[in-house]
Amino acid sequence: MKKFLLTTTGLIALAIVPANAADLGARPYAKAPAAAIAINNWTGFYLGAMGGYAQENSSGVGTLSGGFAGGTAGYNWQAGNLVFGIEADAAWADVGATVGIPGLVSVTDTIRSMGTVRGRVGYAFDQVLLYGTGGYAWIDNRLTATLLGVGLSDSQFHSGWTAGVGVEVMFAPRWSVKAEYLYRSLQGETYFAGNIPGGVSTGTMNLNSFQVGVNYHF
Repeated sequence: MKKFLLTTTGLIALAIVPANAADLGARPYAKAPAAAIAINNWTGFYLGAMGGYAQENSSGVGTLSGGFAGGTAGYNWQAGNLVFGIEADAAWADVGATVGIPGLVSVTDTIRSMGTVRGRVGYAFDQVLLYGTGGYAWIDNRLTATLLGVGLSDSQFHSGWTAGVGVEVMFAPRWSVKAEYLYRSLQGETYFAGNIPGGVSTGTMNLNSFQVGVNYHF
């Protein structure tokens, strides 16, 4: 009987110990914290390069068209998903047209440089920024008249306004690419005032321009 009791007690002990061990080893389940999602911040200064194509908002003979390339500088402030900024660009240009009979009589109009100073307001979807933009626009324009091989040239600075839309995408921690459409309206100026009585007055010059660029953010 004593042996039976000892054996039974041992068996009961063996059954209890693993159960207690299992209870001691159990740990309350805790869900791991979600990994933080990196949200891109557009705030800061940037420099870049850009280039594109411009065409006068008209059709037919004498419509100005051509390319341009230059640089960009700007600064952004971000508040939540809203992004506010200011940007300036300047470019060398070859946007022009010639009318007349070459070698006999002709007039050539050429935009040699152009630029803008604009505000930007956009909405950021993390790495993608959609924005509207508008502000001041300028061009340096040259008018050349030729008669029987004798030429007469004059250059004027035109000021005006611009407005447009764009999209910019961060493709690396400090790098972005953008595509932009701008409508530019430049006031008319008077050419050859010192050579022709009254000079030659031009009307308002309106341009459609499409440009792409790459920016480095500091």
